[in-house]
Amino acid sequence: MKPEATKKYQPFRTVELPDRQWPDRHITSTPQWASVDLRDGNQALPIPMNIEEKLELFDLLVSIGFQQIEVGFPSASETEFLFLRRLIEEDRIPNDVTVQVLVQAREHLIRKTFEALKGAKSAIIHLYNSTSPLQRRVTFGDASQEKIKSIAVEGAKLIKQLAPELVGTELTLQYSPESFSDTETEYALEVCEAVMDIWQPTVDNKIILNLPATVEWFTPNQHADQIEWFCRNMKEREKAIISLHTHNDRGTGVAATELGLLAGADRVEGTLFGNGERTGNLDIVIVALNMNSHGIETGLDFSNLFDIRTTYEKVTKLTVPERQPYAGELVFTAFSGSHQDAIKKGIERRAQDLHSDPQTPFAIPYLTIDPKDIGRSYEAIIRINSQSGKGGIAYILDKEHGFELPKTMHPQVGTKIYGLADTLGRELEAEEIKEAFYEHFVNLATPLEILDYSLHSEPGTRNEVRCDAEISYQGQQQKVQGTGNGPINALVHALEKIGLKNFTLTDYRSHAVRGGSDADSAAYVQLQGTQNDAIAWGAGVDPSIEMAGIRAFVSAFNLIQTQ
Repeated sequence: MKPEATKKYQPFRTVELPDRQWPDRHITSTPQWASVDLRDGNQALPIPMNIEEKLELFDLLVSIGFQQIEVGFPSASETEFLFLRRLIEEDRIPNDVTVQVLVQAREHLIRKTFEALKGAKSAIIHLYNSTSPLQRRVTFGDASQEKIKSIAVEGAKLIKQLAPELVGTELTLQYSPESFSDTETEYALEVCEAVMDIWQPTVDNKIILNLPATVEWFTPNQHADQIEWFCRNMKEREKAIISLHTHNDRGTGVAATELGLLAGADRVEGTLFGNGERTGNLDIVIVALNMNSHGIETGLDFSNLFDIRTTYEKVTKLTVPERQPYAGELVFTAFSGSHQDAIKKGIERRAQDLHSDPQTPFAIPYLTIDPKDIGRSYEAIIRINSQSGKGGIAYILDKEHGFELPKTMHPQVGTKIYGLADTLGRELEAEEIKEAFYEHFVNLATPLEILDYSLHSEPGTRNEVRCDAEISYQGQQQKVQGTGNGPINALVHALEKIGLKNFTLTDYRSHAVRGGSDADSAAYVQLQGTQNDAIAWGAGVDPSIEMAGIRAFVSAFNLIQTQ
């Protein structure tokens, strides 16, 4: 904003709570979870879900483990009325699931809600009305506090009067002072206790008092102060379940919820991936998996988060952002070279630790949880662009293509391949990385090419062999011969005879290529230039381990000529 624009805003009032307790507390157990996807989430969609889509999402929520699901506002929409009736009449609600219905404190809407609930085994009637000064002044035309409280009380009285009509229904009553976050906290408590006086909850049949941050006006610590003050000052706290319903206008809905739980709340309302009005509701996936990452069981199963996301995107026609915590496409992806290297080392170290102690706690740099615990895989962790480094490229060549590059080869391969990504200006696919590796390091044939090669035991010696080779060097073909203590050493001596000796062989490795043909072998040779001390690594791939080594030597020889 421009400086003059900020003058029209002012800080929100705070709660006086100098002896606040929540900062010293820890989340150690799971709250009650209530999904509001089918209400708050649905009302925020550009194209609301039809009944079949709502049924599919309801079944998904049940499969995740939600035992309280707000199914809609049946008195305000024929679609939502029919959806609830279908759930009840087709007996689609499991015995351990309670459906929740939202209703304003208005007589005709309350009566319609009771009509929609007939036959339900278990239900929560969620009554609400707006209580904030802004709502009292603007929406209700300067209504007094008493007037607004009377709306809540009259609604509560009617619900209590009609409750006996729901024969066979286990009924829980819930009240929300809408816009609790910007209501005077003392007044919000006064209204909630007036509703309690009507409903007369007990320890065995508690009222749910839902305290919504309908709009997120201030910081999470102030929200926690509100919740703690409310819990400490209300009468008969033991007869109430304190519920949180945060939004994300300031981008801190998750933090506000977690601090609200520290402040004494018992229950959380939210949606999958934070769908909701404006910037959205609380993302209940994040809060639950945050708890899982601290070893707390939540009762919600997000072990196949990809399938959950797929169904959600199908029925809502929304897309989960790539950087959405846990669920986003890129959240277990490292582009930074240093991050890639640390992740690779972490994976290798964890495998060693688990071998020694299967109960070793999870710990890998840059990963807060094990991706496979939510249905992701390590293969997607490291991807390559111009910001990537040697470790990430080596990881891809290893895990995707079976090449175990020597550690000292990583810098040369990394520089060449992420230079290609920089030139292209985009991420490289795993197959492109393999192609670039082959192009720049594997079986190189210029300026030296092996046209034919044979190896023979040298008569009268125990360890020496003789190679007979036909080569092409800078376009000129010739036959060479040399002896040595192995295939590569024999070829080195053969090249010395024709004056090709400007290097020293300093390293050699070989292995079978994992994931490829059973006949493929890979070899790596490092040469050091005798004139400029330049280092070059070359690679060879061949069905014969001996020829793989020869090809690796030739590749390194060709590379050392250009340095």
